Amino acid sequence: MEEKRNTIFHIDVNSAFLSWSVVYRMSQGEDMDLRNIPSVIGGDEQSRRGVVLAKSNLAKQYGIVTGESLYSAKRKCPNLVIVAPDFNSYRFYSKELINMLKNYSPCVEQYSIDECFLDMGVLDKKDAYEEAYAIKERIKKELGFTVNIGISDKKVLAKMASEFNKPDKINTLYSEEIKEKLWPLPVGELFMVGRKAKEKLNKLYIFTIEDLAKHDVTFLKQKFKSYGGLIWEYANGIDSSKVQCQSEEAKIISNSITLPVDVVNKYKAHDILVQISEQISVRLRKENKFCSGIAVNIKNKDFISYSHQKKLANPTNSTKHIGKIAQELFDEVWKKEPIRLLGIALYNLSEEFTHQVSIFDETEVYSLEKNQSLDKALDLIKEKFGDKSIKRFNNNI
Repeated sequence: MEEKRNTIFHIDVNSAFLSWSVVYRMSQGEDMDLRNIPSVIGGDEQSRRGVVLAKSNLAKQYGIVTGESLYSAKRKCPNLVIVAPDFNSYRFYSKELINMLKNYSPCVEQYSIDECFLDMGVLDKKDAYEEAYAIKERIKKELGFTVNIGISDKKVLAKMASEFNKPDKINTLYSEEIKEKLWPLPVGELFMVGRKAKEKLNKLYIFTIEDLAKHDVTFLKQKFKSYGGLIWEYANGIDSSKVQCQSEEAKIISNSITLPVDVVNKYKAHDILVQISEQISVRLRKENKFCSGIAVNIKNKDFISYSHQKKLANPTNSTKHIGKIAQELFDEVWKKEPIRLLGIALYNLSEEFTHQVSIFDETEVYSLEKNQSLDKALDLIKEKFGDKSIKRFNNNI
């Protein structure tokens, strides 16, 4: 009987600094997409000091590499567009990515500003690929940039898989695939093998990852100390490390949508809040929990955030109730300015449901039971036919 194993995703933003600069600049009304011209992120455009932090594919065709001086890059490509980095917006988009991914797994480990691991639990290969595709496309649609996703049963292999083909690709590298997909690669492409290590390994006639995997590990440890044993293990797909969950149990459930176009209409914002409340309440019910606090988060076109929250008299997991309160909170706090992001957060979570109503208020009891039945029916339909199989309209909230 085959042992059940968790599926791990490694998500890597393609040319993160360049992509995030593009998304921000276009959100401010700029038409030029830096990804479609020879361009780099790094230093100061006027003085041309500093080094290349990120480059477009067209810049790469001129031989420009990450880490070289801007002066050298400009000599290779005189019409190169140089854009200074904007780390505030990079941190913003990194956080937006992590928040979105938390909707797919309770166990997300941020590895760097543009990389993270997800423990997706036990999935067969077909379901894992379909889930990765859904994540990749949602990031592209809602956040405006592309990612690569590596899929494996080991963290190091998932990371290696995300490097195979770029950009905007999904690749697998399960333990049983390393001989076919990993071993033929040059040893310098193995995770943790840099330029200097590659040169030393080549002098030992170790040119491919297979050469390293089949080499005498005792000799490697004598030559490179613990590092030799580490890269030998990685070459053989040996990695027992786990995805480090930020918390064992969610104290808050949240979801947000970054809008492709700034929203200035109240009713359009209400429609988006319906969509978010639908997604977030399904997750709440899946965890058999109720919330007694709801908050609405708004981010304007200048990335200034503000929120409004309310404590409930009775816990709820009703989509209709959550959506209605979210709309009321929005109306109370919105400053009538263009909206870049809308979000809903549910807090004060519990597994107990208590509802205090008057013994004479039969209408309220009936409405409560009706909403619970509707939510249950819609959840079953979505579970069987997919999230897009049925949609709740604003006038049904």
